[in-house]
Amino acid sequence: MSDEGPLRVALTFDAEHPDRPWCPSGNVERILDTLADRDIRATFFVQGRWAQSQPAAARRIADDGHVIGHHSHYHARMPLLSDAGLESDVSAGFDAVLEATGRDPRPWFRCPFGAGSDDARVLGTLDRLGYRNVHWHVALEDWEAWRTGDAIAADAVAGVRTHGDGAVVLLHTWPGGTGEGLGAAIEGLRGLGASFVTVDELEELP
Repeated sequence: MSDEGPLRVALTFDAEHPDRPWCPSGNVERILDTLADRDIRATFFVQGRWAQSQPAAARRIADDGHVIGHHSHYHARMPLLSDAGLESDVSAGFDAVLEATGRDPRPWFRCPFGAGSDDARVLGTLDRLGYRNVHWHVALEDWEAWRTGDAIAADAVAGVRTHGDGAVVLLHTWPGGTGEGLGAAIEGLRGLGASFVTVDELEELP
């Protein structure tokens, strides 16, 4: 706890296929090692097709005790899908995530790119299928190849300090900067008095 009260931080990772440069081999394992070494549970939103291509990594996320959420199957912008397309994507992703991780990802869902997080049709479909979309408070742009580990760590601390208790931080499993900067980010956040939680431990979510 900080001097001003609790400072809970939910580190969340979108586990998906990379679409930018600087995605070193073994990056997700590096992230998982960093979390394990510091005894931190996080929340991972797992893309179905990624889980199919990386079943060992997906299984380790679950086996390490992290909360598993759903990040779609094809990583399409969900408002662009028809009603039938939405249901098909979510269903296919569910099957893939469940098979790879052994975990039912419901009720946690994150729309790819955040697209659909304010769309009544998308949210209504997700609700009917048993999901709740989880957006974020702090985005670190770790997907940009020019974002160094030091910059990601510094901005994580600054963003959480600005938001305060209950901050949901968006990260990804593939950027090299995230693998490099995660340990420093955790230590910086602990320096603020932060404790680390998973999304199911927060009363209010974005």
